[in-house]
Amino acid sequence: MAEMTSALPLSGLRVLDLSRVLAGPMCGMTLGDFGAEVIKVEHPGRGDDTRDWGLRVGKTETAYFNSMNRNKRSITLDLQKPEAVQIVLDLARQCDVVIQNFKFGGAEKMGLGYAQIQAVKPDIIYCSISGYDRSGPEARRPGYDLVVQGEAGLMAINGQADQPPLKFGVAVVDMFTGMYSAQAILAALFDRQRTGRGRHVEMALFDCGLMVSAYYGLEALLMQKDPPRYGNEHPSIVPYGVFDAADGPLVITVGNNAQFERFCREVIDRPDLADDERFKTNLGRGSHRDALVPEILRELRARPRQLLLERLSAAGIPCGEVLGLLEALRSERAVRGGLVTEQAHAVAGTTHVMAPPYRMDGERLPVRRAPPELGEATREVLSGLLGLDDARLAALKAAGVV
Repeated sequence: MAEMTSALPLSGLRVLDLSRVLAGPMCGMTLGDFGAEVIKVEHPGRGDDTRDWGLRVGKTETAYFNSMNRNKRSITLDLQKPEAVQIVLDLARQCDVVIQNFKFGGAEKMGLGYAQIQAVKPDIIYCSISGYDRSGPEARRPGYDLVVQGEAGLMAINGQADQPPLKFGVAVVDMFTGMYSAQAILAALFDRQRTGRGRHVEMALFDCGLMVSAYYGLEALLMQKDPPRYGNEHPSIVPYGVFDAADGPLVITVGNNAQFERFCREVIDRPDLADDERFKTNLGRGSHRDALVPEILRELRARPRQLLLERLSAAGIPCGEVLGLLEALRSERAVRGGLVTEQAHAVAGTTHVMAPPYRMDGERLPVRRAPPELGEATREVLSGLLGLDDARLAALKAAGVV
């Protein structure tokens, strides 16, 4: 475990993470990456649902769980028991942020809603993550990434035009919601410094999923119809996308007219395409895509990938290989950037943990804590923050509270 450093911008901040699965844990992990002390509260028996998803690591972790829970400590509490709820309230008094993504009304029913937490910690920043607008008619609907990908139109813009709607390869709505939530919490914390006031941050998966549509969404509104799907091609720029060389795929991004001319003359040896009036401008190339693209594909398929990459780079045209995921993780740039770390593990010996993507003052923020075993910090947190002695902890354990 790397040592806590005062250089981390959120050092001294304490977060109580009552969330599970992905969006909430992503939010908590983001705050932990910046130096916050994140206390993750889990059920004593099963823990976070994702401890049972995907490939097993040790006895209580999985790759899925580990991807969203670095830089946290885990404590176990059965929140169906009044004693556990009281412990959460006692912990909240010593925290700056609370994150929860229970079903609508669930936190309030347990006694852990915003008003109930605010009563013991008036300046708390409390983040509720739900599937849909908590003030609307769908407030009680559970939120699932795949459902929202469909409802927010994201599946309709993904994939090839001649194929059915396609989900993204990862739970993109959950992940964006987690990141948006962390941004909102940071803004609320900044405001609290000026005003001393706490805030209730309310985030919905559907709202965040719709934001992911970005320029596609605005184009749909302008056209009053769904934009076409282009798969790996760009809807507005030609040629721009994934193309097959003689021995494998590569990415080519011809971003302007000067690049297109160099692409034709210096990369694929087709000056006639550069001289063709139909293709002089990007608007022209887009309008005559069906005539241009087959000519480009023919030339690229006749040449090896490495030769094309060398020519493209020499011509100043952004390009790259299309790697498998394992290749990317093992690539020189990933290793050089320290993006994948190996952390000690009590059962597995070592385990891979992604490093935070953030750099500050020239240094990548560290993995201070590997994703925790279930309940590994229960004794440490409850004795250290609440002063519970061994006898009290033993009694709580015997009663199934912890």
